[in-house]
Amino acid sequence: MADGLTGADLSRKQWAFAFSLVTSLFFTWGFAYGLLDVLNAHFQTIFSIGKTKSTLLQLAYFGAYLVFAPFASLFMERYGYKKGIHLGLTLYSLGAIFFWPSAVYRAYGGFVGCTFVIGCGLSCLEVAANSYISVLGTPKYAAARLNFSQGFQGVASFAGPMIASRWFFQGKNATSLDTVQWVYLAVAGLGLVLNVLFYFCTLPEITQDALAQEMHEVGMTNDKDPFWKQYRCIFGWVAQTAYVGAQVAVASLAVNFLAEQGVGIDKPLASQLFSYCQITFTVGRFVGVVLLNWIDPALLLSFFAVACCAFSLGVAYGPGVSGVGCLFALFFFESICYPVIFTLGTKNLGRHTKRGSGLIVMGVGGGAWFPPAAGSIADRDTTAHSYIVPFAGYVAMAIYAAGIVIDQSRKGGFRFRTIDEIAQKRAQMEKMEKAQQRGGSDSDLDKKGSEEFVESV
Repeated sequence: MADGLTGADLSRKQWAFAFSLVTSLFFTWGFAYGLLDVLNAHFQTIFSIGKTKSTLLQLAYFGAYLVFAPFASLFMERYGYKKGIHLGLTLYSLGAIFFWPSAVYRAYGGFVGCTFVIGCGLSCLEVAANSYISVLGTPKYAAARLNFSQGFQGVASFAGPMIASRWFFQGKNATSLDTVQWVYLAVAGLGLVLNVLFYFCTLPEITQDALAQEMHEVGMTNDKDPFWKQYRCIFGWVAQTAYVGAQVAVASLAVNFLAEQGVGIDKPLASQLFSYCQITFTVGRFVGVVLLNWIDPALLLSFFAVACCAFSLGVAYGPGVSGVGCLFALFFFESICYPVIFTLGTKNLGRHTKRGSGLIVMGVGGGAWFPPAAGSIADRDTTAHSYIVPFAGYVAMAIYAAGIVIDQSRKGGFRFRTIDEIAQKRAQMEKMEKAQQRGGSDSDLDKKGSEEFVESV
């Protein structure tokens, strides 16, 4: 018997409590990410820097994922999810609090360094929270659960730009860093409060051994291969790197794109419209929750990925209002991509679950190098044409999604509906056992009949 629990071992009350508590973390990093994109445009004005240099914030934030996510997964493999959450929240608060002296001394390098520390904390939280939500229940609804939790990240993501459009770009604040100090002081306080709450709350520890045993009981032993042979996870990292890079490139230059479309949109209005784009993204997440309860995640991801490819080209080459409309559509179809890639890449990893989660979260590092590439094109040509860079990322994601659909079809036939493979195999095994028992009973009756016939003769 393996030590620890699986999501199926929790009572309904335990499950609801754990799910609610961990979901609160998604709001935390969504708020930080939402502020990041608007700060990008704000710092261009404050420090008189170009679009390429302003993307150093994205480089620091997402580069931290590339550096710290593997360490976070190893830390949680040894110490568990709860201590990993404490580590992440501590780094998050430390990075936020040092925004204050950076603002006082007007040091752009200080902001970049603090953003890197915040990114390290958030990478740790993402490894813990994404993985925990994925395994907190039946694998059939893992993608739907994670989309629901990530929906609250979307809520925070549009709250950030709305705060920025109200405070960062209005009046004297358009050339001041005073409000930045107070906003990030509040962010540090939020991290501290959550850290205290998690300390006093009991969080059931779901272990890799228990997950592996659940798989082995139904004859699924793919986790016995070494980690480097978990190809679904390895290619999931590639797809996640490409997707996140594309998503961040789209968001980091959205304010500039909207202001340059020649349809009467200035920077404050562009920032507000960007918050509406984030609302569209969030609505897409909750729509995705409903769809993923019925449609196979890989199949739905394939459709959304193709739509992302089409609308990114629309943003790049659509004039005026049509380009703006394509941007809103692009945000909608981006919505489910990150959580679905995560659940597909970490599905049925057993003893490799935490390490696989770390690898997929490391893919967020793609956000470090796509924005500079897009920013370089924006500086030399137009912001609209820079959206050809995200298009390349969406193509890679579409190839991964289509590959999963083909692999599933080859092994078990084409599937439109989402299924629970473990439950399905368990049902098949029970059916076979019952058939064998019935077969054994029939054999006993035949044997008894034969003996009676011999005696009568």
